[in-house]
Amino acid sequence: MCIVTDDPTPVPPPRRPPAVLAMLDGFLDHTFPPDRLAALDGVCDLLSPEPVSDFSTPEARDLLGRAEVLVGHWGCPTLTAEVLDLAPNLRLFAYAAGTVKWQVTDAVWERGIAVTSAAAANAVPVAEYTVAAVLLAGKGVWSFIARERDPGARVPLDHATIGNVGRRVGLVGASHVGRLVIEYLRPHAVEVAVADPFLSPEEAEHLGVALMDLDGLCGWAEVLSLHAPDVEATKGMIGAAQLALLPDGATLVNTARPALVDSAALLAELSSGRLSAVLDVTDEEPLPRDHPLRDLPNVVLTPHVAGAMGNEMVRLADLAIEEVARYAQGRPPRYPVTRGDLDRIA
Repeated sequence: MCIVTDDPTPVPPPRRPPAVLAMLDGFLDHTFPPDRLAALDGVCDLLSPEPVSDFSTPEARDLLGRAEVLVGHWGCPTLTAEVLDLAPNLRLFAYAAGTVKWQVTDAVWERGIAVTSAAAANAVPVAEYTVAAVLLAGKGVWSFIARERDPGARVPLDHATIGNVGRRVGLVGASHVGRLVIEYLRPHAVEVAVADPFLSPEEAEHLGVALMDLDGLCGWAEVLSLHAPDVEATKGMIGAAQLALLPDGATLVNTARPALVDSAALLAELSSGRLSAVLDVTDEEPLPRDHPLRDLPNVVLTPHVAGAMGNEMVRLADLAIEEVARYAQGRPPRYPVTRGDLDRIA
């Protein structure tokens, strides 16, 4: 008997590798509700239905000693060399969330453990949030809301330019999120350009976007949306000079990381009323109640909610389950993470 998949090469019936869950205490029902937990157990031998949150307990040590697969989520302890000594059979770390930077160490790569991430699944709601923010900004909705609350509010609002026909949307980063934003904006009559040093002209042409350098993008975009990772090369990449290049009335959307933006320079521009912003991430989370951003009529603040929440969480579980199933079938992962990726992913 062979299993037929989207891969034309027949594969033998899958085995069920022993697996362990690791995440925050009390978080299981939010991430792997009963139907997803059953689905996971269907593609592996789940050694315990209860996830591990502390690798130092006798129970955790026993489970790790038998595990071939570790399925992690938020709160999964870091995979240090000492932890991996307890898991000599571990071959796959399937992370059912976004960045693995807080879980993975050099020891993981040195021992040849495969790593996968559900960042692509988490990108879906972030992209949906972004597109909504872009379209509402183009329609002037944020400014209209501010004026409805306070007719005297000083907010950018030029009736001659309201609307999204020909709206110039600049994306910083062709990440999972950035590429989905491009896709989701395609039915709309907007122009899209991207700044990303890793994006080739051929890829940009395939995506149907213009490729610009960062300063050129800032000078062109009426809405600038950030989708770059927080790495050394990107810290403060949107500084006073880049903000000054943005046209009057432009909107900055940040669903990525606060470190990408010079916070003081952004506050100065927003306080002047020249620009608007939709900020899902800020350099303090939550912002202090007396922070000046809270009082600006041209700023929309949300508390880091663009990523997966509520019923969206099952997408992350589904992707992790798929990765475990592929491993059990002897197939390569769909979304692998390598050591070399860490310097350019979120």
